[in-house]
Amino acid sequence: VQLVESGGGLVQAWGSLRLSCAVSGGTFSILTMAWFRQAPGQEREFVASVNGNGDSKHYARTVNGRFAISRDNANNVVHLQMNSLKPEDTAVYYCAAQRYGIIYMTTQGSYTFWGQGTQVTVSS
Repeated sequence: VQLVESGGGLVQAWGSLRLSCAVSGGTFSILTMAWFRQAPGQEREFVASVNGNGDSKHYARTVNGRFAISRDNANNVVHLQMNSLKPEDTAVYYCAAQRYGIIYMTTQGSYTFWGQGTQVTVSS
């Protein structure tokens, strides 16, 4: 399974960005998908996850109400819509996938497949 992120960039505080992750090489609809992020000098942290058919989602408290994860099973893509961005959201954002089917698994080790990451920078 290969994951390729896109959509990162530089945005001002309170702005919006939409990240995308294109998935290939596997049966997309059985994969639980997630976004993680890693700021400089910090550990990688969970952001959001979505189950295979897209009807169950889980968010980190720091982004709940501002970010929205979604998936398009027809096109093998998962998105992360980020609104009301803050400077502390600055990080490299990673797409991840696992086959356990549990959206509440929030540790790095719970995910088998990873993308290369896309940089998001929020200026104040």
